[in-house]
Amino acid sequence: MNKIPVMKPFFTQEEKDAIHDVLDSGWVAQGPKVAEFERIIAAHEGVRHGIATTSCTTALHLAMVALGLGEGMDVIAPSFTFVATVNSIRMTGATPLLADIEQATFNINPEHVRQLINIYYVKKEDGLFHKQTGNRLWGIIAVHQFGLCADMNRINKIAAEYNLMIIEDAACAVGARIGSVYEGGFGHASCLSFHPRKSITTGEGGMILTNDDALAERLRTLRSHGASVSADQRHTGQGFLLPEFNEIGFNYRMNDIQAAVGIAQAQKLDWLLEERNRRASLYTYWIHEKIPFLIPPTVPEGYYHTYQSYVCMIDPKGLGINDIDALGDYRNKLLAGLEELGISTRQGTHAVHMLGYYKEQYGYTPRDLPVSYTADRLSITLPLYVQMTDEDQKAVITTILKVASEINEMSER
Repeated sequence: MNKIPVMKPFFTQEEKDAIHDVLDSGWVAQGPKVAEFERIIAAHEGVRHGIATTSCTTALHLAMVALGLGEGMDVIAPSFTFVATVNSIRMTGATPLLADIEQATFNINPEHVRQLINIYYVKKEDGLFHKQTGNRLWGIIAVHQFGLCADMNRINKIAAEYNLMIIEDAACAVGARIGSVYEGGFGHASCLSFHPRKSITTGEGGMILTNDDALAERLRTLRSHGASVSADQRHTGQGFLLPEFNEIGFNYRMNDIQAAVGIAQAQKLDWLLEERNRRASLYTYWIHEKIPFLIPPTVPEGYYHTYQSYVCMIDPKGLGINDIDALGDYRNKLLAGLEELGISTRQGTHAVHMLGYYKEQYGYTPRDLPVSYTADRLSITLPLYVQMTDEDQKAVITTILKVASEINEMSER
C-alpha cells in the first residue's frame, strides 16, 4: 500500500511563481508582500488588522506581551492543546491555570473555567486574585481546537463579568466561525498558524488579528525589535537613518518569501475549506456506517468547522471496555497497526497537565483534568488533505477495520 500521510500541503504553480517574483524583486525580508498577506487574511476574517509573525507561538507570545501579561499574573487555558499555547504563557513569566475541556468539541469547558475562578480566586476592587499566591487573574486563552471555535459566547460572558482579557488561539482555525463571526472577532486578539499541517501554509508562520488600532500599532513595533518605523516604511522615506528604539522588542517578522506563498494559498482558502469539509463528511458517514467503536467529530449548530484535523475518539461503549488506560492501549495498538500498513495517524494532541514540566512544576496528576486525560489517551487523527481521493479514504476505513479485527483476534487468544 502507498503511504497515506496525515496531511499534505496543497501547492500549485501559483506558489512557485510567487516565490520567483519575490526573489527577482530583490526584496525578501518583511516588506510589501507581508503587508498584502496581512490585508488579505484580515479581510477574509472580517478583522481590521493582521500582524504577521514567524509562527503562532511567537504570535501568542507577542500578543500576551502587548496586552500586558507578565509576572504575578495567572491565565486560564485548556489542558488539551499543543504545548505552545501554555509555553507562551510561561515565556511572559505568568502562571497558567489549566482547565478541562468538553469532550464533544475538544474545546475549553466554560463551566470548568467558572469553577476554577470560584475555587481559587477572590474578587477585589481591581480584579480577581489567587487566594494562595496573590497573583491577579489576567485572562483566558480560548483554543479553537482542530478548526472548531470554542464556545465564545459563554467564555466572553465570564470575561466581561470579571474584566478579563481574551486571546483566541486559532492556530488550527483560519476560516472557522460561529454564525457570521469569524475567529478573530471574539477576543482582544486572535493568533493563527501557517504551519504545513494547517489549512493554508507559509512553511512556518503566524499572524495576530485584532480590531484594536492601538494594539495593532504596538504589535508591529514589538515584533520588529521595538523599532518606531518598519523596514518597508523606511524604504519609502529616508532609509539611510535608523529608527528610534524606545522599548525592548523581538525579531518575530515574517519574510516576503513566506508571505508570497501565503498570498497564493489564501486565494484558494475558501475552496480548500470546502474540500476539507467534503472529505470530513465522507469520513463521518463511513464511520457511522462501519466503525461503531469510533466517535466522529461534533459540530454544534451554527458553527463552521474547518477540519484542520479530523479527530475521532475511541468509544468505550463500542468496545465494551470502560478502563481509560486499557482503551488507551487499544488506541495505541490501532495506530501502530495502521502505521505498519501505510496509514499515518496521530493522537489528537496532548494534555499539557500530563507533560513532564507541567506535572513537576505545578503538581498535576493525570486525572486532575479527566476529560483532557481521556482525550489524550483516546483521540485519533485520521489523514485529511484535499488531494485525497475517495479510494484513499476507503483505504483508511478498510485498514482501520482490518487492524481492529487483528487486535481483537490477538486479545481472544
